[in-house]
Amino acid sequence: MSTENALLTILVEKINNDTLVLPTLPAIALKVRKAADDPNINLNAMADVIGQDLSLCARMIKISNSSYMGRSVKVTSTSQAVTRIGLRQIKNIATALAMEQLFVSKNDIVKSYLDDVWQQNLKVVAAAMAVMQLHIKETKNRTLNLDTMTLAALVHNIGVLPILTEAERHPEVFANPTFLNVAIDKLAGRIGASIMREWGFENEFVSVARSWSDMSVQTNLISYLDFTRLGAVMAGQFDSQKDTILNLAVQKEIFKDLSVLQSDEYQELYDSALAIFA
Repeated sequence: MSTENALLTILVEKINNDTLVLPTLPAIALKVRKAADDPNINLNAMADVIGQDLSLCARMIKISNSSYMGRSVKVTSTSQAVTRIGLRQIKNIATALAMEQLFVSKNDIVKSYLDDVWQQNLKVVAAAMAVMQLHIKETKNRTLNLDTMTLAALVHNIGVLPILTEAERHPEVFANPTFLNVAIDKLAGRIGASIMREWGFENEFVSVARSWSDMSVQTNLISYLDFTRLGAVMAGQFDSQKDTILNLAVQKEIFKDLSVLQSDEYQELYDSALAIFA
């Protein structure tokens, strides 16, 4: 049996038997999500929850002061940051900011893979955020939320994590990255959807994780799937589908004209989105 088939067979078997070890949501993200779902939560109590994680506090303040929030008065405390972001958005934003904690490994080879995946993810997120902000500005269409988009783009390929964890037990796989890429292409979507369901995320997240790279799946209305794909294309991924995705964006009237994606404004929005996670 070839190495590639061995890894695929093991993964498929574990998926089918429900024995594949899925990553767990970072503890601070769990706490924030639980607090956000409490109908009696208030801004002060939420600031206290976030205050338990110093790096999350710092990032929350940073995001509050970014062009993402579109305000000019500087925020300096967690409670001000929570007030500015608002309880509805905080659940997704805090989760997005905590996600980096999952992309770690004690194995050097796996770690370098995970670093690459995370860096690539950030480019997809920044591009998707920039594209959505331009779309909202041009069309005034606010049916989709920027905070949901941010998190959806960040978890779009979360399914690679268990694949890399499994591959860690088969070091020979890393000698031939093609094996790994085949496993990722075939299984990451299915695994990603399982993780989203396991974490209790809403359907839009399940749909993005499962289908972002499967162009046979389309939505009639403009969706988070469209923006994730545009983000991936703008981040230099998914080149084989580039023209299809860009043409669809015009057909679905995400943009009247694709020249906006070459504009200075796009670049500025992209840079400031990327800076949030830096």
